[in-house]
Amino acid sequence: MPKLGMEPIRREALVKATIAEIGAAGSLDVTVSQIARRAGMSSALAHHYFGGKTEIFLAAMRRILTDFGAEVRQRLAAAPEGQRAAAIIRASFAPSCFTPDVISAWMTFYVLAQTNPQALRLWRIYQHRIRSNLAHALRGQIRHPEAAAATLAALIDGLYIRAALHHPDTPERATDNALEMLALLTRGGS
Repeated sequence: MPKLGMEPIRREALVKATIAEIGAAGSLDVTVSQIARRAGMSSALAHHYFGGKTEIFLAAMRRILTDFGAEVRQRLAAAPEGQRAAAIIRASFAPSCFTPDVISAWMTFYVLAQTNPQALRLWRIYQHRIRSNLAHALRGQIRHPEAAAATLAALIDGLYIRAALHHPDTPERATDNALEMLALLTRGGS
């Protein structure tokens, strides 16, 4: 007889194990068995809950995006007027979002989005949200907030790529780089 209430706990364990395994491998070159073993369950149970590796990974990315969204909301709530774009940048490189495991998951996500329609849809949602949030935060400060938002979103992605390639950026240094670009964009009136 199945234990009642165990499904959400097991799903969460599989999601965390997926992020950790991808972080250890640096790619999606992991098996459902490895993920399940790390989560302390059988691969059959992992398949039961998610269906396959891609579905588990997409659930892991949804979790990463949910955590990022919570970080953004928390920082925006505390941000003074005129500092909302900086708050979004700081959330992008928060210690909870800019860990080696999460960075590896992002790199894997970018690659998967090239061939998997579900991953591409999720990536498009993320891109739309970060760009629209940045553009909204920059309205009234610069002439072309949408263009500046696109530049900042690309810079954030680029700083994640650098981190994935083992460039010694800390969350603080990555934040400083992005904030410097924000200062240039707002000074220039883009």
